[in-house]
Amino acid sequence: MQTYLVGGAVRDKLLNVPVKERDWVVIGETPESMVKQGFRAVGKDFPVFLHPKTKEEYALARTERKIARGYKGFSVYTSPDISLEDDLIRRDLTINAMAMTPEGELIDPYNGQHDLEKRIFRHISPAFAEDPVRILRLARFAARYHTLGFTIADETLALMQAMVSDGEVDHLVAERVWAELLKALNEASPAAFFYTLKACGALEKIFPEIARLFGVPQPAQHHPEIDTGVHTMMCLEQATMLSSKPEVRFAALVHDLGKGITPPEIWPHHYGHEKKGLPVLESFCKRLRIPNSFKNLAMHVMEYHTHCHKAAELKASTLTDVLTMLGAFKANNTLLDFVLACEADAKGRTNFENRPYPQANLYINAAKAAANIDMSTINNSGLQGAQIGEAIRKLRIAAVASYLKKQAVP
Repeated sequence: MQTYLVGGAVRDKLLNVPVKERDWVVIGETPESMVKQGFRAVGKDFPVFLHPKTKEEYALARTERKIARGYKGFSVYTSPDISLEDDLIRRDLTINAMAMTPEGELIDPYNGQHDLEKRIFRHISPAFAEDPVRILRLARFAARYHTLGFTIADETLALMQAMVSDGEVDHLVAERVWAELLKALNEASPAAFFYTLKACGALEKIFPEIARLFGVPQPAQHHPEIDTGVHTMMCLEQATMLSSKPEVRFAALVHDLGKGITPPEIWPHHYGHEKKGLPVLESFCKRLRIPNSFKNLAMHVMEYHTHCHKAAELKASTLTDVLTMLGAFKANNTLLDFVLACEADAKGRTNFENRPYPQANLYINAAKAAANIDMSTINNSGLQGAQIGEAIRKLRIAAVASYLKKQAVP
């Protein structure tokens, strides 16, 4: 059996970054011979097997032929006579088309090592254009390796732009778009994902709600960066530094979608963008089938981020009501995620990156004060129904007022 380590494992090994998973390609075998040697078949679209001991994936060498639009429009052919080079050339980028023997010998028929050293994303063949997911994958690689200085080869960017013009990206399905977006949100520099899509024209097709933010001005005194799209990317960068949770990063990404529908005649102001953006976000999440855990936090951040920024100016009653709306008094609340996304918004502005954000602690501590009210008087009061809820609200307001008063004392 001829086996070769392939793909990301070889790439990351040469980059000296941690290898997360190892995939192998097998030459000269058949599904039947793999099973006889103890491998377990798991592939649905093409022959993939799990090693009987390591449980790593071993795929039979294969070729692919485009038969229809979209990322599923391929016919897969596998045979013992398919060479390693035949298998590697069907891959997307040169840096992903290297192989290594079990002894560590590098096999690089398409000059992937050269492009890796030069930090270049370059497609292997014109077949790159046959799969629109490759645009998303390349953008995700940009998010992962941005700090290493990778750039896109001119001819590859031109091919991606042609794919957009030809309508190939119009055939991307929601599940795959969300899967790639989620992976990008978990990368080191997710903003690079969106800048890459913008450069090839795919952002407007795939994420039009985000694309329309670019070129929309904001008041310079509050947003020295002016451009709402740039601000959004800066917020995403800040969220990435503040939290490893993709829900927080997603909330920062979409919090200003309402500014994208502001009538140009009232620019640079965006009155009421917090609520006006909610239907846009609702549609965005529905189209891409985004999980509720992401949607719910993003809705809260969109609607109440201004309330968080103005925390010290709020009345105790208003702050208490906002905390209630955020579910801050529930056992499994997301208040910390909420304030982190709001902090990302506040710091995602030119020259605001290192400013403190005391509003976060104010919200968290006010919630703690309101959650620690003495319920015994209510339990023994004989109140019923809505009266109980109003009584609890009053006690919480009093607790928040007491906390705020203490904060105001010099």
